[in-house]
Amino acid sequence: MRWFSVRAVLVSMLLCCGGWSAAHGQNAGGVTPQQMQEHLQQLDRAVASAQLSADNGWMLVSAALVLMMTIPGLALFYGGLVRKKNVLSTMMHSFAMTGIVSVVWAFVGYSLCFGSGTSFIGGFQHLFLRGVGSAPDPDYAATIPQATFMIYQLMFAIITPALISGAFAERMKFSAMALFTFLWSLVVYAPMAHMVWGKGGLLNASLGGAIPTLDFAGGTVVHITSGVSALVCALYLGKRLNYPREPMLPHSVVLSFIGAGLLWVGWFGFNAGSALSAGTLATSAFVATHFGAAAAAIGWSVAEWIRNGKPSALGAISGAVAGLVAITPAAGFVGPMPALAIGFCAGLFCYLMVVKVKHHFGYDDSLDAFGVHGAGGTLGALLTGVFASSTINPIFKDGQGHVLPVGWIEGNWRQMLHQASGVAIAWGVSIVGTLALLKIVDLLIGLRVDPSAETAGLDVSLHGEEGYDWEIAPS
Repeated sequence: MRWFSVRAVLVSMLLCCGGWSAAHGQNAGGVTPQQMQEHLQQLDRAVASAQLSADNGWMLVSAALVLMMTIPGLALFYGGLVRKKNVLSTMMHSFAMTGIVSVVWAFVGYSLCFGSGTSFIGGFQHLFLRGVGSAPDPDYAATIPQATFMIYQLMFAIITPALISGAFAERMKFSAMALFTFLWSLVVYAPMAHMVWGKGGLLNASLGGAIPTLDFAGGTVVHITSGVSALVCALYLGKRLNYPREPMLPHSVVLSFIGAGLLWVGWFGFNAGSALSAGTLATSAFVATHFGAAAAAIGWSVAEWIRNGKPSALGAISGAVAGLVAITPAAGFVGPMPALAIGFCAGLFCYLMVVKVKHHFGYDDSLDAFGVHGAGGTLGALLTGVFASSTINPIFKDGQGHVLPVGWIEGNWRQMLHQASGVAIAWGVSIVGTLALLKIVDLLIGLRVDPSAETAGLDVSLHGEEGYDWEIAPS
């Protein structure tokens, strides 16, 4: 029941009590207008406090779920897909990026993403998290502390560069990865996050953007930027030694299976949490997320079954992740049936990108970061413009407050142009920014490990340890 319904019921009860007292001559015990006003003010404060507590609790849980997606979810998912000599170095990418991005976010990242600035980048008013405390920022989330909003958005900033690591796994220096992550968070992620989600951002659909692009939880900000940047990294670094002549199969699909399960569960915080409250929109996004993932797992498995004669566990979990990626921008705008359609299309499309397109062009995207996140994010962003519904999320209104159509099916065909513009900008920022940063890092410290280190494995050569001890203990 909404807060104003509760208020109306209690007001009626107070009026009835006051009327009963007056009818029985109990003026002293009746409710005077002044007392009623005081009761209503107390009620408003109690309702506001309860709503803040409920929304804040949900958002803190959602923040934890999104962090779980990176560590341990993505770390296990990617770690299982590489050869065993590189399992620790691959998992270290996710762990190290969690620390690096968190510090950058506290110093300047949050301010650049969500501070007031230009259409392309935020300002410096929240430098060192100045002014970010218990008071809400009504422009973003009126019922949770700004500090909660800040920490929730940090988890998105963490997982985005971590997704890129799937493209350069098994061949990039750890030092190069650290410097690249630091720079990429500021040069690529911050501008995209501000343009799509920040106040006055170019692509913001609800806070004055010139090109209102629908991106509920990060199709452009997270998945297109990471996926396209991953492709640039793969092309710039070149192929792994002996790829594709030597088979480079996953050393433990079991680890990847566990990681994919954690990603699926954590994604509810990623998408449903993006409602920024514990209301009905969060429920809708939760439902859409689950159905999108389920349909994509089926779509990928069916395509694999037809092509290879059998479905694989790796294919099923890859399909589920592809569906989660594609439904991300649409989660808060579509119902269950469109979510199923988006997920199934994503499963088929991403399978073709990984199996056909990658093989045709011969690039070495080690863990298919582009094939799943870049391709799936692009497809999802475009299909959001098709299926978005004002019934689910009445984001567009005219000057009189009347709800306007949101997606193409509802009659707003121009939204497809906006979605395509957002996708094009995300691709452009990612390509130009990533290529420039790779060149800078390469000139400063070098990007790639030497051949002997790559042959020995990055676990030993970069970290001096191994993921598994195969020695048999003496009896």
